[in-house]
Amino acid sequence: MSGSLKDYIDYRISKSHEIFEDAVLLSDNERWNSCMNRLYYSSYYLASALLFKNKIKAETHNGVKTQLFLNFIKNNLLDTKHGKLYSHLFAWRQEADYSDFVDFEKETVLPIIKQVRNLNTELLRLIQK
Repeated sequence: MSGSLKDYIDYRISKSHEIFEDAVLLSDNERWNSCMNRLYYSSYYLASALLFKNKIKAETHNGVKTQLFLNFIKNNLLDTKHGKLYSHLFAWRQEADYSDFVDFEKETVLPIIKQVRNLNTELLRLIQK
């Protein structure tokens, strides 16, 4: 990989912000499954940057989730409500992308947007710590 640790982390933060904005645009257009996908990825990019900053290796999406729990939630560095949300996002993204006849609805997705914004704020706080 070329670039520095800081370059990689900055890139992931930038991608997270861009993808979160995409999620908002998708919600404005009532594209709920795609919005759910983008919400997950906005948090995934920050979670992977946090792990990378702390030299914690995770090679898969499930690995990122596991390492986030082991190193930040279990150690009370990240609130369990954020861990539960990340776990749900992981599952919902898979449902939205790979399951047939799964259609998320406005009532489900809209409240999650605010929750993901809060989760991302906390992940960013930990990255910048």
